[in-house]
Amino acid sequence: MGPLPGAVCVAGQCPAGPQRLSPGPASRSSKAPRFSIGCSLAEATLKEQRKGLEKEKEALGRMSPFLRCLLIIGSPEPARDPRASWARKQCTMLGGDSAWSQTVSINKAINTQEVAVKEKHARTCILGTHHEKGAQTFWSVVNRLPLSSNAVLCWKFCHVFHKLLRDGHPNVLKDSLRYKNELSDMSRMWGHLSEGYGRLCSTYLRLLRTKMEYHTKNPRFPGNLQMSDRQLDEAGESDVNNFFQLTVEMFDYLECELNLFQTVFNSLDMSRSVSVTTAGQCRLAPLIQVILDCSHLYDYTVKLLFKLHSCLPADTLQGHRDRFMEQFSKLKDLFYRSSNLQYFKRLIQIPQLPENPPNFLRASALSEHISPVVVIPAEASSPDSEPVLEKDDLVDMDASQQNLFDNKFDDIFGSSFSSDPFNFNSQNGVNKEEKDHLIGQLYRDISELKAQLENLKTETQEQTEVLDNLKQELATSKQELQIVQSSLETSAQAEAKWAAQLEELEKERSGLVHAVALREEELSALQEQLELAQRELSSTQESVCQLAKDQRKMLLVETRKAAEWVIQEALRQLEEPPLISCAGSADHLLSKVKSVSSCIEQLEKSWSQYLACPEDISELLRSVTLLAHLTSDTMANVSTTCLRAPPEPADSLTEACKQFGKETLTYLAFLGEEGMLENDSTAMKSCLSKISAIGEELLPRGLDIKQEELGDLVDKEMAATSAAIETATARIEEMLSKSRAGDTGVKLEVNERDAADLVVQGRGKFEELMVCSHEIAASTAQLVAASKVKADKDSPNLAQLQQASRGVNQATATVVASTISGKSQIEETDNMDFSSMTLTQIKRQEMDSQVRVLELENELQKERQKLGELRKKHYELAGVAEGWEEGTEASPPALHEAVTGKE
Repeated sequence: MGPLPGAVCVAGQCPAGPQRLSPGPASRSSKAPRFSIGCSLAEATLKEQRKGLEKEKEALGRMSPFLRCLLIIGSPEPARDPRASWARKQCTMLGGDSAWSQTVSINKAINTQEVAVKEKHARTCILGTHHEKGAQTFWSVVNRLPLSSNAVLCWKFCHVFHKLLRDGHPNVLKDSLRYKNELSDMSRMWGHLSEGYGRLCSTYLRLLRTKMEYHTKNPRFPGNLQMSDRQLDEAGESDVNNFFQLTVEMFDYLECELNLFQTVFNSLDMSRSVSVTTAGQCRLAPLIQVILDCSHLYDYTVKLLFKLHSCLPADTLQGHRDRFMEQFSKLKDLFYRSSNLQYFKRLIQIPQLPENPPNFLRASALSEHISPVVVIPAEASSPDSEPVLEKDDLVDMDASQQNLFDNKFDDIFGSSFSSDPFNFNSQNGVNKEEKDHLIGQLYRDISELKAQLENLKTETQEQTEVLDNLKQELATSKQELQIVQSSLETSAQAEAKWAAQLEELEKERSGLVHAVALREEELSALQEQLELAQRELSSTQESVCQLAKDQRKMLLVETRKAAEWVIQEALRQLEEPPLISCAGSADHLLSKVKSVSSCIEQLEKSWSQYLACPEDISELLRSVTLLAHLTSDTMANVSTTCLRAPPEPADSLTEACKQFGKETLTYLAFLGEEGMLENDSTAMKSCLSKISAIGEELLPRGLDIKQEELGDLVDKEMAATSAAIETATARIEEMLSKSRAGDTGVKLEVNERDAADLVVQGRGKFEELMVCSHEIAASTAQLVAASKVKADKDSPNLAQLQQASRGVNQATATVVASTISGKSQIEETDNMDFSSMTLTQIKRQEMDSQVRVLELENELQKERQKLGELRKKHYELAGVAEGWEEGTEASPPALHEAVTGKE
């Protein structure tokens, strides 16, 4: 038999070279081409990788050795990169094996996967900083990472950097200060993103910058903030100002820690178990470092505040206490919320703050303070909530799969296939029997394969039928799915419609709530205005009432003063000459007294009404005014009545009238005081009773004369008076006619002026002229008073008589004034000339003047006594002449005649 078809190897593809294959097993002949093709592909790939490696080596030759190593290791998949072994050897020679492990750990710890940083990678980074005594390797690797483009990468960088600042070598802070501005810029950049990790990264970067600044200002504080009380005192250098400033910086530091704490919690959906998810653990993992920092900062803040309160006044530290109280409440709440998360329960033991904050005003409260202690179990490490396949694990898996494939290939083709290629020439000596046996075996195998092929066809047909059924079911399911989707879309549309309506109703409700709030604000404002207006109204009413009360009092006082003035004026006029020479009647006086009594009673009633109702003051004012005028009229009538009364009753009546005037003034003076009206009015009434009694005694007898007879008497008297006046007028006219006929010029003028006859001739005195003038005025006033008593008050003749009386009074006043002026001029001309007199003469004249003064005073006293007796005698004679003794009241004939003639 010839060779089997397809037994020839492809030229150049088989390691043994081109040759013909001898008949052999079917399995080996079918595998040979596949192996040859795989080898050629592997060689081509290897050649391409070698060429690329050579090119990159040439490019890396221009870089520093250590940087070239980091560049290779910092590739996306260093384990798959064929340069990794070369870079690792270079790193080992340049920086030691720790640099290689630190670089790998940094790349594994800071990656884009949203999982928590593994503790083993972070620990390797920390040990690397202690080994190289700095953070050069860390920053050289980090600078190549795209921190500004991937928020998760930046977040994990902040976590690792925070760990290095806390637990790394002290020189980590020094090596990191040069990148402080870059961290600030990155914080501002991420701050523009309000969702996801953007705000978290911004807050975390601000915290790291604050931590770097704090430890730079306070180098005594280690990165992990673990200090003893003695070291804390040394940090303040025993200066209260340093402790004060240190407390402020701790407040700022703790504020940044709390802000990060709160920002992380706000970004999580606390309604679900976020702490068991990789995304939640990625965000919560850095809070372990924050809890460690916060516990120390809280403890140091409490101790420093107690120290400050022992040195400074409590008012000075009010701001510190307020800020501490605010941070205390926040920290207590965050510690409590963190302790309830499942993620923290097996990683860290979070302390709980006391229920009430420390009382810094009580120094003994420091002994009650317990420093919070955070306990981290030794076996704690960042858990893998879900199996995460990292790049190294994938590489190891690919290698294991490749080894498994090679082992299977060796089992099939033999492990020495490459070194012992096929050699079919050795089979040329096989006998025919073996060939027949082999052919038979092959036929049997072919039959079995055919049977298997038929079985496969049958199974394929069955599976085709099953597949057709599945297709039909799939079509049915698709139709049902379309129906469900259509119904779902309808439901979604209805839901969207209801949601839109609900949103509109919500907007309308918000608008109504806003409108109600505005109306409530307006109502409150109006209520306030109403209350203010009511207060102003009440105040105005009180002011008006008080003003009205004051006005009533002032009006009462002014009225009382006016009444007092009227009464005082009446008392003063009792002694005036015009009233002295007037005469009145007793019956008119009694009528006035009766009117005054009625007025007093009315005044008492008005005063009682005023006390009951102070607003009604008009009646009281009218009564006071009426009392004043009636009292004045009564006094005038008393004075005129006394002129015609006997001396003793006249004096008694005058005294009673004066006493009544004084009592009236006293009554008016105490008018504004309550409780004194009855006593004062009693005194006034007693005085009026006395005046009434005296007036009744002075009543003329014979009042029982009939009215017709009294009228006849009045007519007779008036007729006699008129006749006397006409006779006197005719006589005066006759005398003036004779004087005009015989005299001219000055003599005629002098004769016509009878009042100045003796004074002009030098035979009279100025005093006589003044007395005559007063007598004329008194007679005129007496005539007017008598006319008022007898005549009607509305008579035109009475008005003319009053007008003529006023003219007579003015004329007599002019005469008296001229007399006084002339007398003074004459006395000025009679002044003594002392120029020619000696001292002795002047002394003698002085003694003579003193003697003359004494003589004149004696004569004056005698003349006054004589005048009094003459007046008394005149009153007696006038009474007899007027018929007082017969009991009839009659006026002088001249007066009656004048009144009758006028009418």
